[in-house]
Amino acid sequence: MKSIKSVIAFCAISMAASVTVNAAEKTPVDYVNPLVGTLSKFQLSTGNTYPAIAMPGGMNFWTPQTGRMGDGWVYTYTADKIRGFKQTHQPSPWMNDYGQFSILPTTGSPVFDENKRASWFSHKAEEARPYYYRTYLADYDVVTELAPTDRAALFRFTFPDADSAFVVVDAFDRGSHVEIIPGENKIVGYTTRNSGGVPKNFRNYFVVEFDKPFTYKAAVADGDIRKDELAFSGNHAGAIIGFPTKRGEQVHARVASSFISPEQAELNLKELGNKTFEQVKESGRDRWNEVLGRVEVGDNDLDKLRTFYSCLYRSVLFPRGFYEYDAQGQPVHYSPYNGEVRPGYMYTDTGFWDTFRALFPLVNLLYPAEAAKMQEGLVNAYEESGYLPEWASPGAWWATTPHRLLLTLISKVSEVMMWISCGMLLYMELIITSRVVRAAVWDINTIINLVMCHITWV
Repeated sequence: MKSIKSVIAFCAISMAASVTVNAAEKTPVDYVNPLVGTLSKFQLSTGNTYPAIAMPGGMNFWTPQTGRMGDGWVYTYTADKIRGFKQTHQPSPWMNDYGQFSILPTTGSPVFDENKRASWFSHKAEEARPYYYRTYLADYDVVTELAPTDRAALFRFTFPDADSAFVVVDAFDRGSHVEIIPGENKIVGYTTRNSGGVPKNFRNYFVVEFDKPFTYKAAVADGDIRKDELAFSGNHAGAIIGFPTKRGEQVHARVASSFISPEQAELNLKELGNKTFEQVKESGRDRWNEVLGRVEVGDNDLDKLRTFYSCLYRSVLFPRGFYEYDAQGQPVHYSPYNGEVRPGYMYTDTGFWDTFRALFPLVNLLYPAEAAKMQEGLVNAYEESGYLPEWASPGAWWATTPHRLLLTLISKVSEVMMWISCGMLLYMELIITSRVVRAAVWDINTIINLVMCHITWV
C-alpha cells in the first residue's frame, strides 16, 4: 500500500511538471523522446536503441539497465524491472558495451545479485530527457534522478524513512576492482568488461563521491558481500555503502570516469564543479538546445517535430568523443589501438561504412568545428593503428586491426566466388547444350552461392 501511494504521488508530481513544460514555449530538446526505438529485442528490432542520457558526443553515457549484465539489449520498453543505472559506451547491441559499471539505491537488507536487487518501475513514473532521467524504484520507495556532463554525472536519490538505506556499485565481471574510502565518502575502482580486441591495459577508472557519511561498508567479492571489508580485486568486484535516512532526504552521488588513470577520473569529476543538481540539469538542457537548435523546423505538426528532433538527437550522440582534458586543459586520449596515452583528439563508436553517406556530411554542414576535431581524431587513429577505422569501437573484437584484415580477406574471397558463379552461368548459357552437364553446372553454382552467402554472413 505504501508503494502504491508513493507511485500515485510521484505520478501527480510528474503530471504537474509536464503541464509546466507544456505551458512554456517549447525548445528543440523538448520534442526529443529518448525512449523511441527501445521496444526492441534480439528477434525483432524497432530501433535497437536505449535511452542515452548524455551530452552530444559525450565520452560517457548513462542509461537505466533492465537487461542482464552483458545483454546488448540493455533497456527494453517492455521490461518492468531496473537492475541499475549504468554508465555505458554501447554503440549498438551487436557491438555490445565497454567501460561499464552500474549504481543502484536500495533499502532494507544489503543485496548485490542483479536479479535479486532489481526493482519494479513503471513508465508512468519515468521521465527521460537527453539531459535528465528520473524514475521511481517501487521496491525501495526511492526516486532516482541523474544529470550528466561529458565525462561525469550527478545522481540525486530521494530516500524514504529507513534505518538501512544503501547504494550498490557494481563494477561487473571479467576483471574489476573497487575500494571504499570512508574518510572521503568515496568509492573508487575500475572495470574492464568488453568484447575483446583492446590492449591489455584497457580499463575504465571510476570515482563515486557521496555527500553523506557511511555507516555501513562492504566490499563484494564475486557475489560474496563482505561487511567491513573495504576493497576487492578479482573477476567481479562491487561495493555497498549504507546510512540511515529520513523520509524525503536527498543524497547526492558525484560520478566520473576515465580511460587514462584514476587521477584523470578525479580531474574529470571537476566538470560538475560546485553546481547543484538543478544547475547541472539546466546546463545540459542548454547544451542540447544549442546543438539541436542549429536546425529550425518551420512546421507546427507535433508528430513531425518529435520525429525530427528525436532523430537529430540520435545523430549527434555518435561518434563518441573518446578524449579527456589534462591538468593544463589540453586534449589527451587513451589509445584503444596501442594502449598509450597520446595528445590530441580521438573519436570512436561509429561504423564508417554506414555513416560516411549521411552523418559526416551532416556534421560538416551543421557542426564544422566538431568535424575538424573528428578529422584530427581520424589522423590519430591512423597513426596509432596503421589503418583508418572501418567500424571503430573499443572492445569489439572485429574492429581490431588483425580482424579487419581477416574481414577484408573474407570480402575478397566472397567477391572472387561471385565472379566465378557469374562466369559459370554465362558459360552454361552460351556454350553447354547437354541437359545433364547444365544440371551439374547449376548444382555446382548453387553450392558456390551457398558457401559465398555463409562466408558473407560470418
